Amino acid sequence: MRLIYSLAWWFALPLVLLRLYVRGRKEPGYRQHIAERLGFYRTDANVRSSPVLWVHAVSVGETRAAQPLIDALLAAYPTHTLLLTHMTPTGRATGKALFAAQARVVQSYLPYDTGWMVRRFLRHFKPKLCVLMETEVWPNVMAQCAQQGVPVALVNARLSGRSLAKALRFPTLFVEAAKAMSCVAAQTESDAARIRQLGAPAVHVTGSIKFDVTPPPDMLQRGAMLRQQLGSRPILVCANTRDGEEALILDAWLQQNRPDVLLMLVPRHPQRFNEVAHMVSARSLHLARRSTSGDVEIGADVRVFLGDTMGEMFAYYAACDVAFVGGSLLPLGGHNLIEASAVGKPVLIGPHTFNFADAADNAIAAGGALRVADAADLCVQAMRLLDDAATRIAMGERARHFAQQHGGATVRTMALLTPLIK
Repeated sequence: MRLIYSLAWWFALPLVLLRLYVRGRKEPGYRQHIAERLGFYRTDANVRSSPVLWVHAVSVGETRAAQPLIDALLAAYPTHTLLLTHMTPTGRATGKALFAAQARVVQSYLPYDTGWMVRRFLRHFKPKLCVLMETEVWPNVMAQCAQQGVPVALVNARLSGRSLAKALRFPTLFVEAAKAMSCVAAQTESDAARIRQLGAPAVHVTGSIKFDVTPPPDMLQRGAMLRQQLGSRPILVCANTRDGEEALILDAWLQQNRPDVLLMLVPRHPQRFNEVAHMVSARSLHLARRSTSGDVEIGADVRVFLGDTMGEMFAYYAACDVAFVGGSLLPLGGHNLIEASAVGKPVLIGPHTFNFADAADNAIAAGGALRVADAADLCVQAMRLLDDAATRIAMGERARHFAQQHGGATVRTMALLTPLIK
């Protein structure tokens, strides 16, 4: 089965490369570092001179979540280099922003999952440990790590019932990969139970590392400055929104007819910034953009503020009064609500949060989050909170407490990883 899987990769490779070129029209990063995706790498001085610990974080969310663990690994192993790999340009850009001051962090793309490319990757970097974030289990990566004696840990692991069902359709492929893991640090008992069904050994429940991500002081200060720039009127931020959600939100927003409230939109993917800007203009709403506004005060005639920058999510949350976390109005699974909670803002989420089911349910139970039925309900509930300062502030404090009380996953995960590092 793995041979068939590898052949399928080779046959699909021309289409995969064509897709990179097409996506590169909107996001130039997809046309950069293509050699790395094929298993060819430049020799880095840090890689030559020190042992390597490898962390794979596919995109933005996983990279942000990995920060506490990477910081802990760098502190515990001061003579090691940390290799951070990604699959998306936005993930790579996020990693570069987070670790710009850390010379021991080397970034690269993980090659496509063919045995030959992965083998070249492992022989080049010679990692002492492979740490996969959340759900990134690739059959040939697992097989090649096993052949070359590289222990593999799946950390901050989550597995939905839907993903489990898909994996069990190809048991000889994914069950074999799961059995090759040295250990698994699962976010919840439900995740652990599903991962055990795949046959993974040494599955532990450690909680979510995302609870250990603390708002950087410089981002909180930047958020305070942004708030001054935006003025004193109430602000609703809709963050990490996905294709199809912004139109629903804007139409529902127009129905509210509240020019005294500012709507801030922060799309999940940067290649959609201009598309969302056009949506706003098409509805005759006055728009200002973070990327072009500089330090100029945003006037009261601006109805929508577009957060079209990378790496400033904490600043956007710090500047708002109420936060909606996107990817949840449509059946996309939702995104991380912990960042907004950690800043102490009341959180609204849509009906579709299956990728973060436990965190969403626990935040609601703690009184720090509220589930809305659709875009219209989102706007109604946001206005209710914006008009009721006492309720809004109390809900924000409950959200902050929820984020703080679930910390400690990084320490528990490090206790599992330490015996694997030789």
